[in-house]
Amino acid sequence: MTIWPDDIRQSAEQVLERFAEKGWMIATAESCTGGMIAGALTEIPGSSRGVDRGFVTYSNAAKMDMLGVDAATLQHFGAVSRETALEMARGALGNSKANVAVAVTGVAGPGGGSEEKPVGLVHIAAATRKGTILHREMRYGDIGRDQVRLSTIRTALALLRDCVDQAFAPV
Repeated sequence: MTIWPDDIRQSAEQVLERFAEKGWMIATAESCTGGMIAGALTEIPGSSRGVDRGFVTYSNAAKMDMLGVDAATLQHFGAVSRETALEMARGALGNSKANVAVAVTGVAGPGGGSEEKPVGLVHIAAATRKGTILHREMRYGDIGRDQVRLSTIRTALALLRDCVDQAFAPV
Protein backbone atom coordinates (compact mmCIF):
# COMPACT_ATOMS: atom_id res chain seq x y z
CA MET A 1 0.00 0.00 0.00
CA THR A 2 1.25 3.48 -0.82
CA ILE A 3 0.19 6.66 0.87
CA TRP A 4 0.99 8.81 -2.18
CA PRO A 5 -1.14 9.58 -5.23
CA ASP A 6 -0.06 7.55 -8.26
CA ASP A 7 1.44 10.55 -10.09
CA ILE A 8 3.69 11.43 -7.14
CA ARG A 9 4.81 7.83 -6.72
CA GLN A 10 5.61 7.56 -10.45
CA SER A 11 7.46 10.86 -10.41
CA ALA A 12 9.50 9.80 -7.37
CA GLU A 13 10.37 6.52 -9.14
CA GLN A 14 11.50 8.45 -12.24
CA VAL A 15 13.64 10.81 -10.17
CA LEU A 16 15.31 7.94 -8.35
CA GLU A 17 15.94 6.07 -11.63
CA ARG A 18 17.63 9.13 -13.15
CA PHE A 19 19.72 9.69 -10.05
CA ALA A 20 20.72 6.02 -9.88
CA GLU A 21 21.81 6.12 -13.54
CA LYS A 22 24.18 8.98 -12.69
CA GLY A 23 25.22 7.67 -9.29
CA TRP A 24 23.86 10.84 -7.68
CA MET A 25 22.31 11.36 -4.24
CA ILE A 26 19.56 13.77 -3.10
CA ALA A 27 19.19 15.85 0.05
CA THR A 28 15.96 17.64 0.93
CA ALA A 29 15.47 20.79 3.00
CA GLU A 30 11.80 21.23 3.82
CA SER A 31 9.73 23.77 5.65
CA CYS A 32 6.07 23.83 4.57
CA THR A 33 6.12 20.18 3.44
CA GLY A 34 7.56 18.97 6.74
CA GLY A 35 9.55 16.09 5.25
CA MET A 36 6.95 14.93 2.75
CA ILE A 37 9.32 15.17 -0.25
CA ALA A 38 11.79 12.89 1.51
CA GLY A 39 8.82 10.69 2.45
CA ALA A 40 7.65 10.40 -1.16
CA LEU A 41 11.16 9.48 -2.30
CA THR A 42 11.77 6.95 0.49
CA GLU A 43 8.42 5.31 -0.19
CA ILE A 44 10.12 3.75 -3.23
CA PRO A 45 11.93 0.46 -2.54
CA GLY A 46 15.67 0.85 -3.02
CA SER A 47 15.52 4.61 -2.47
CA SER A 48 18.65 4.46 -0.29
CA ARG A 49 20.62 4.37 -3.55
CA GLY A 50 19.44 7.92 -4.31
CA VAL A 51 18.47 9.61 -1.04
CA ASP A 52 21.21 10.82 1.27
CA ARG A 53 19.26 12.75 3.92
CA GLY A 54 16.49 15.20 4.66
CA PHE A 55 16.29 18.30 6.82
CA VAL A 56 12.95 19.43 8.25
CA THR A 57 13.51 23.08 9.07
CA TYR A 58 10.10 24.43 9.94
CA SER A 59 11.31 27.23 12.20
CA ASN A 60 13.67 30.05 11.31
CA ALA A 61 16.02 28.84 14.06
CA ALA A 62 16.18 25.41 12.40
CA LYS A 63 16.87 27.01 9.01
CA MET A 64 19.80 28.89 10.56
CA ASP A 65 21.10 26.06 12.78
CA MET A 66 20.81 23.13 10.37
CA LEU A 67 21.26 24.80 6.99
CA GLY A 68 23.22 27.96 7.73
CA VAL A 69 20.54 30.33 6.44
CA ASP A 70 21.71 33.82 7.31
CA ALA A 71 19.64 35.67 9.91
CA ALA A 72 19.90 38.79 7.73
CA THR A 73 18.30 36.91 4.83
CA LEU A 74 15.38 35.89 7.02
CA GLN A 75 15.03 39.39 8.43
CA HIS A 76 15.25 41.18 5.08
CA PHE A 77 13.40 38.76 2.76
CA GLY A 78 11.47 36.54 5.19
CA ALA A 79 11.31 32.78 5.51
CA VAL A 80 9.07 32.51 2.44
CA SER A 81 11.34 33.93 -0.23
CA ARG A 82 13.53 33.01 -3.18
CA GLU A 83 16.61 34.01 -1.21
CA THR A 84 15.77 31.78 1.75
CA ALA A 85 14.93 28.81 -0.49
CA LEU A 86 18.26 29.17 -2.31
CA GLU A 87 20.19 29.38 0.97
CA MET A 88 18.31 26.32 2.24
CA ALA A 89 19.27 24.34 -0.87
CA ARG A 90 22.91 25.40 -0.64
CA GLY A 91 22.94 24.60 3.08
CA ALA A 92 21.50 21.13 2.54
CA LEU A 93 24.10 20.50 -0.14
CA GLY A 94 26.89 21.72 2.13
CA ASN A 95 25.70 19.59 5.06
CA SER A 96 25.31 16.35 3.14
CA LYS A 97 27.04 14.00 0.73
CA ALA A 98 24.32 14.67 -1.86
CA ASN A 99 24.96 15.83 -5.41
CA VAL A 100 21.66 17.73 -5.51
CA ALA A 101 19.59 19.40 -2.82
CA VAL A 102 16.02 20.58 -3.15
CA ALA A 103 14.49 23.07 -0.72
CA VAL A 104 10.95 24.31 -0.14
CA THR A 105 9.52 27.11 1.95
CA GLY A 106 6.03 28.50 1.74
CA VAL A 107 2.64 29.27 3.21
CA ALA A 108 0.50 26.12 3.10
CA GLY A 109 -2.40 27.55 5.10
CA PRO A 110 -4.98 27.74 6.29
CA GLY A 111 -4.14 31.19 7.49
CA GLY A 112 -0.68 32.57 7.94
CA GLY A 113 -0.71 34.41 4.64
CA SER A 114 -0.55 38.12 3.96
CA GLU A 115 -1.18 40.38 0.98
CA GLU A 116 2.52 40.16 0.09
CA LYS A 117 2.85 36.45 0.87
CA PRO A 118 -0.55 34.81 0.40
CA VAL A 119 -1.56 31.28 1.27
CA GLY A 120 -0.33 29.02 -1.50
CA LEU A 121 2.92 30.92 -2.15
CA VAL A 122 5.83 28.47 -2.21
CA HIS A 123 9.47 28.92 -3.20
CA ILE A 124 11.25 25.81 -4.42
CA ALA A 125 14.98 25.79 -5.11
CA ALA A 126 17.53 23.19 -6.15
CA ALA A 127 21.31 23.31 -6.20
CA THR A 128 23.83 20.86 -7.59
CA ARG A 129 27.52 20.35 -6.92
CA LYS A 130 28.02 21.03 -10.64
CA GLY A 131 26.80 24.59 -10.06
CA THR A 132 23.26 24.34 -11.42
CA ILE A 133 20.81 26.46 -9.42
CA LEU A 134 17.10 26.40 -10.17
CA HIS A 135 14.20 28.23 -8.55
CA ARG A 136 10.44 28.20 -8.98
CA GLU A 137 8.01 30.58 -7.36
CA MET A 138 4.64 28.86 -7.21
CA ARG A 139 1.36 30.55 -6.41
CA TYR A 140 -1.02 27.64 -5.95
CA GLY A 141 -3.66 29.79 -4.30
CA ASP A 142 -5.74 29.00 -1.23
CA ILE A 143 -6.54 25.45 -2.41
CA GLY A 144 -6.25 23.84 1.02
CA ARG A 145 -3.21 22.79 3.03
CA ASP A 146 -3.09 19.24 1.68
CA GLN A 147 -3.29 20.36 -1.95
CA VAL A 148 -0.63 23.06 -1.50
CA ARG A 149 1.71 20.48 0.01
CA LEU A 150 1.00 17.82 -2.64
CA SER A 151 1.43 20.38 -5.42
CA THR A 152 4.74 21.43 -3.88
CA ILE A 153 5.96 17.83 -3.85
CA ARG A 154 5.06 17.49 -7.54
CA THR A 155 6.96 20.65 -8.43
CA ALA A 156 9.98 19.70 -6.31
CA LEU A 157 10.22 16.29 -7.98
CA ALA A 158 10.02 17.94 -11.41
CA LEU A 159 12.78 20.35 -10.37
CA LEU A 160 14.98 17.43 -9.33
CA ARG A 161 14.48 15.87 -12.79
CA ASP A 162 15.36 19.21 -14.38
CA CYS A 163 18.59 19.37 -12.35
CA VAL A 164 19.79 16.03 -13.69
CA ASP A 165 18.73 16.87 -17.23
CA GLN A 166 20.51 20.25 -17.19
CA ALA A 167 23.64 18.93 -15.51
CA PHE A 168 24.08 16.24 -18.16
CA ALA A 169 22.73 18.08 -21.20
CA PRO A 170 25.11 18.20 -24.16
CA VAL A 171 26.72 21.61 -24.53
